[in-house]
Amino acid sequence: MSDNGDRIIALDKERMQAMADKDVAKLNNLLCKDLIYTHSSARQDTKESLIGAMESGATVYTSVEPSGVVAQDLGDVVVLTGTAQISILANGSPKSFGARFTDVYQNQNGTWRMVTWQSTKLPA
Repeated sequence: MSDNGDRIIALDKERMQAMADKDVAKLNNLLCKDLIYTHSSARQDTKESLIGAMESGATVYTSVEPSGVVAQDLGDVVVLTGTAQISILANGSPKSFGARFTDVYQNQNGTWRMVTWQSTKLPA
C-alpha cells in the first residue's frame, strides 16, 4: 500500500471519530464543500445537511468503527473500501448496523478532503 493509502486510511478514522465526537470544526476541514454523502438507507446529504443533522440531533453518530479498509492510490485521489460497524441515534432511536462502504478522498491544494461516501447495509 502506498504512503497516500496509509495516510488516508488514518485520516478517515479521524473523520469517523470526529463524527462520533460531533467535532464540527474538524469535519469542516475534512469534508469537501461539494460532498455527496449517501447513507446506507439511500438518503443523500451534502456537507451542510450532514453536519446540520448532527448538530440538530436528528442523526447522532455514537460510534463508527472501520475494519478491513483497503486503499487504491490514484495520485491526487484515494479510494477506500471496507466495512464499518455504525451506531447512531436517529431521531432519538438507537440503531446499530454493519455497512460496506466506498469512500473517496481528493488532494485539494495540499489538503486531503472526503468528496464522496457510499454505503450499503450488511445483512443482519
